[in-house]
Amino acid sequence: MWIAFFLSHSDRQVVSSIFPLLKSELPLSDTQLGLTGSIFLWVYAFCSPIAGQIGDRFPKRALVVISLLLWSGTTILTGLSFSAPMLLACRGLMGVTESLFVPAAFPLIASLHRPETRSRAIALFSTAQLAGVVMGGWYGGFIAQHFHWRLAFYLLGLFGIAYAIPYLLFLKKVNEGVRVETHQSGAGPPAVELVKIPSYLFLCLASASYVFALWLLYTWLPHFIFEKFSLNLAQAGFTATVYLQSATLVGVLLGGAIADWLFSRTKAARFWLVSAGLLLAAPCLHLIGNTDSLSWVKLAAVAFGVGGGLLMANLNVSSFDVVPANTRASAVGFLNLTGGFVSGFAALLGGMWKQSLGIERMMSYAALICFVAGILLITAIRFYFQSDFSKVH
Repeated sequence: MWIAFFLSHSDRQVVSSIFPLLKSELPLSDTQLGLTGSIFLWVYAFCSPIAGQIGDRFPKRALVVISLLLWSGTTILTGLSFSAPMLLACRGLMGVTESLFVPAAFPLIASLHRPETRSRAIALFSTAQLAGVVMGGWYGGFIAQHFHWRLAFYLLGLFGIAYAIPYLLFLKKVNEGVRVETHQSGAGPPAVELVKIPSYLFLCLASASYVFALWLLYTWLPHFIFEKFSLNLAQAGFTATVYLQSATLVGVLLGGAIADWLFSRTKAARFWLVSAGLLLAAPCLHLIGNTDSLSWVKLAAVAFGVGGGLLMANLNVSSFDVVPANTRASAVGFLNLTGGFVSGFAALLGGMWKQSLGIERMMSYAALICFVAGILLITAIRFYFQSDFSKVH
């Protein structure tokens, strides 16, 4: 499961590491470069609730393998792009194909763990996302610099297709548990049920706020460092990812371990760690965009990563504490919807406002949004969590 998740984020991130080449060769404007992230995120977001509905009704083992095959084929197709419209169309298709994976994968892992170990399991799985972003950022720049940018897409896609065979053979041995085909008597569709859970709605707000900030960094930090500090493509891609993702790895593992330890003391442990992650990430994001020292950028990226890791380890799994078990895939799908839809504007607005407003100021605004979301989630814990938790358990 980890390797498949790693590949999905490597495939997503490669394009951001080769912006200067795409800008000159296809060619693409700054706005179109931003759209490579926005189109993916918007399509991914709007497909995620549908994928969640599918994940609650069909075997999750099959869905994760199908998703891997489809997005790997799309990665190869991306390497064949000969114009800006074709590249953007491939990014949209990537959003469709990858949307099937997460709503099925997270509940599949959660179903095999009790609440006391669930955060650690999800945290270990989530490290694949971090490693994939680092790999995609460095790998894309390296292949483009030494060979050709198209080869980066071809090799990743072919590896994903090849990996689907052992992946499927292993998952056939995994018992994903008894699927609940119908809801409790009188219950409506998953979307209707989820809207009635205040704690879950505040989680959606937290997801949207953090992922907006994260994708602003994912999409524009390599180019931002490339221009501001005069590094080459490989150095900029590496610097923009390795400090952020290495620290996030530490934060994810700590967040999972702390959440499981605290769960026996307070059932809202995962919610508290999500809010703490937002409040820690906010000032660090402002510093990344507004310091003239590359060393301070690296240090702020490390602190932002730790805060983001606390959140990432617990965001999806915290929803499982307040939603019915037979709506977990849908819950992940709607979290992806809110996060992906809002964060898509981070990539686009970064391109549109790069010259006028500046990436630096956008980072400051995103930091303020994260801070407010953290405070609101604390309010939700105080007034809504216990009631929502009790209804499920």
